[in-house]
Amino acid sequence: MSVLINVPTPLRTITKDRTVEVEGSTLAECINNLEEKFNGIKKRLINDEGEINKFINFYINGDDVRHSKGLETEIEPGSSIDIVPAMAGG
Repeated sequence: MSVLINVPTPLRTITKDRTVEVEGSTLAECINNLEEKFNGIKKRLINDEGEINKFINFYINGDDVRHSKGLETEIEPGSSIDIVPAMAGG
């Protein structure tokens, strides 16, 4: 099932586009398929322990995956995934 991923500006150096389409029924599958298309992007999203990087937020149709099943969050066909880097400052 195809989903649309909205890519933030810092990752567009890898994707060369602001939106990309991938297949997957969970967030983890979508990220793995994104990695197949854009080698090296996964290490910017997932840490060495296999969890979502603490400086990255994922929203599926506007819902934060940290409040559901994280990487195992199920994704319906036609859904939209937003990758949002955390902002910091002082």
